[in-house]
Amino acid sequence: MPTIDNDGSKRHARVTRRRLIRLGTLGIGGISLAHSSVSHGISANDATSAMMNTNIRSSFGRAKSVILIFLNGGPAQQETWDPKPEGQVDLRGPYSVIATKTPGLNVCELMPRTAMLTDKIAVLRAVVTNDNAHSSSGYSMLTGVPHVPANIESATAKAPNLHPSADSVIRYLRPVRHGLPGSVVLPEHIWNDGNFPWPGQDAGFLGRKHDPWLIHCDPNSPQFNVPDLAFPDDISSKRFDTRRSLLEQVNQRVEETLRNPLVSQYSEESRQALGLLSASAGRKAFDLASEPDSIRDRYGRSRWAQSVLLSRRLVEAGVSIVRINWPRIADKPNQGGWDTHASHNEAIKDFLMPMMDNAYSALLEDLDQRGLLDSTLVVWLGEFGRTPKYNTNGGRDHWGHVFSIAMAGGGVRGGTIYGASDKDAAFPVEGRVEPHDVIATIFHCLGYHPDKEIHDTLGRPVLISRGDVIQPIL
Repeated sequence: MPTIDNDGSKRHARVTRRRLIRLGTLGIGGISLAHSSVSHGISANDATSAMMNTNIRSSFGRAKSVILIFLNGGPAQQETWDPKPEGQVDLRGPYSVIATKTPGLNVCELMPRTAMLTDKIAVLRAVVTNDNAHSSSGYSMLTGVPHVPANIESATAKAPNLHPSADSVIRYLRPVRHGLPGSVVLPEHIWNDGNFPWPGQDAGFLGRKHDPWLIHCDPNSPQFNVPDLAFPDDISSKRFDTRRSLLEQVNQRVEETLRNPLVSQYSEESRQALGLLSASAGRKAFDLASEPDSIRDRYGRSRWAQSVLLSRRLVEAGVSIVRINWPRIADKPNQGGWDTHASHNEAIKDFLMPMMDNAYSALLEDLDQRGLLDSTLVVWLGEFGRTPKYNTNGGRDHWGHVFSIAMAGGGVRGGTIYGASDKDAAFPVEGRVEPHDVIATIFHCLGYHPDKEIHDTLGRPVLISRGDVIQPIL
C-alpha cells in the first residue's frame, strides 16, 4: 500500500543499531530486536523502529545489481519530485504538477511517463549535503563521506579526500562476475570546466585495481565500438582464442619481472579487456545493434539515453553496478547539463526533462517486463538540487540544503514518499537523509551490512558505510 513516511526516531535509531552491533545482538541472521530492546533498556520508540526489521530482512540482498543514474550538474527538486504549486510565483516556476500512481505524490508536469510508474518508486524529498559546490558535494554523494573542507569547487582527488566511490567498493567486493568487471561507468567521467575530474569517482585508498571500469563511448553512434572490445577485421573469434592462449603462456614466463606499479596497472587493464573480449557475455552485452529499434527508440536516440539502455544489458550480463553520468552536449544551453545557471525553464522543458523522463521510465518498464526490477536497484540522484530563487539570468543556482532523489526495485518499497521540505523547497522539515544513509541503503540491498569491513592498500580496516539504512522505504 502506498505510504507517506516521516523520519520518526531515525536519528536515535542510529545509536541503537551501533550499540546492538557492538553487543553482538544484531546480525544479518536477524536476531529478535524486540527482545534486545527490552534486555538493554532501549526506548519503546526504538523497539517500534526495530520491528521494521521484517522489511529489513526481506530487502537484505534482494538486489543482484545496481544502476546509478547520476544527473551531474544538479537537477532541480522543484521541477522533478518536489514541486511547490502553492508556493510563491517567483519561486515555484511556470510548470504545473500532475498526479502520479502514488496517492499524495505530485510531480512536475514534465515527467508524464515517470508519473505512471511511481508505484515502483520511493521518493526521498529531504536529502541534504549542505554543500553547494559540484566537486565536493558530488564527492559526498558518490562516497558517502563529506568532503573536507566543504564547498570546494574544482577539487581533485587528494588526501584527505580519497575515500572510494560506492561503485569502487562494490568492485572490491565483487571483482568479476561471468567474466565481466563488477563496476562499469558510462559514457564519460564527471568533470568541471578545465577537465578537472571530481574526486570520489575512483577507488581512492583501496587501490587502482578496484577503480570502476570507465568507458568513454557514444552508444548512440552507428559506429559504436567500445575500445579494446572489438576483434580486428583480420582476426576471427577462434584465432583470437589461439592468440590469447599463447599470450598467457608468455605471461607465465615474464610475470616475475612485472613488478613496476605502472606495468601492474597496465597488466590489470589488459586482463580486463581480454576477459571482456573473450567472454561471450561481454561481447553480447555491448551489441546494441541486436536491440529492436522499438526498444532503442523508447529509451531515446541520444548518447545518454542509449547509455541507460546499455546499463540494462550490462547488469543482465552480470555487472554488479553501472553508473551512467550525464554527458555534456555542446550545442545546448549550460553545455547541455543540469547545471542550469541560465535559461533554466527553457532548458528543462526543451531537452533535459524529456530525455530523462523517456529513458528513466523506459529503464523501469524494461527491467520490470524482463523480471529484473525486483533484483535490480535503480537509484536516480545528483550531487545537489537548485536554489528556490531564480538568478538574474533566469537560472537556478547550486543548492545542497535540500533536494530529492528516487530509488526503485531491488528491495525498495514502491509508492513511498519519505521526508519533506518546507514550502519553498529550501530546507528539510522531516525525514532528513544524508549521503552516507543512501550509500548504506545501496549496500544493504546488495546484501552487505553497512558495518562490513574492507581493507585499504596498507591492510587497514575500513567500514563500507558511515550511515544508516533508510528503513521506511524498504
